[in-house]
Amino acid sequence: MTNKKASKGFMTFVYIICAILTILSIMPFLIMIINATRSTTEIQQHAISLIPSTHLLNNFKILTGKSFNPLRGFLNSMIISTGSTACAVYFSTLTAYAVVVYTWKLRQPFFTFIMAIMMIPAQVMSIGFYQFMYQIHMTNNFLALILPSIAAPTMVFFMRQFMLSALPLDIVASARIDGSGEFHTFNHIVLPIMKPAIATQAIFSFVSSWNNLFLPLILLTRQEKYTMPIMVSLLKGDIYKTEYGSIYMGLTLTVLPLFIVYFLLSKYIIAGVALGGVKG
Repeated sequence: MTNKKASKGFMTFVYIICAILTILSIMPFLIMIINATRSTTEIQQHAISLIPSTHLLNNFKILTGKSFNPLRGFLNSMIISTGSTACAVYFSTLTAYAVVVYTWKLRQPFFTFIMAIMMIPAQVMSIGFYQFMYQIHMTNNFLALILPSIAAPTMVFFMRQFMLSALPLDIVASARIDGSGEFHTFNHIVLPIMKPAIATQAIFSFVSSWNNLFLPLILLTRQEKYTMPIMVSLLKGDIYKTEYGSIYMGLTLTVLPLFIVYFLLSKYIIAGVALGGVKG
């Protein structure tokens, strides 16, 4: 009885800690959404409030009056994020397939080189990358933000780890005996097997691309090419007053698609995290 009571007490303590952590995680987003409904004066007087106000439409009018075009920003971000995610997922899976399935002399050094690239921060290469894009006239072009996603070493590592345990090489050998081409085997046999890993990495890649500010900010200089994060970063009031309510509105509009993605695909995220822990 004593052990059972101690076990129940411990589980109660764990549940309380989890509930507190959940509240702390949700609180910043809740405050942001509530502040989007409040006026600048209300925010300045009481920065934190859990009671919505009535200035939502007014904040939206102020926001759109600052050359902020939510529809254009949403469309630009969607094009870049979708294209970047598709390239990263497909070609990373293809690279992992080549590393796992084929036996060639430099296979291990090639994979080691991919792992070494993971240690290099993207900001270190940003100046050279910008100069290269400028010389080939690719600035203000969405392709400059989409095509480099083909090289995603972290995703290649994840796909390789999953493929080592989930892809039977006998299936690939059988497909070759039946006369299936390599790309046909990859597209019609390997990709369906990799669906759990692909779904997980697609979610993380999409969110990362959607939130990306650094590279779009230096590559996109035309206003009609701006993404949502760029538009929000440029939200400023005049020299006399900053409209904090409209800024919170812009932040809310920026993260709203990410909320929708998480709510719709949360089971894949949870499964993917568990997958990485078990398969890795």
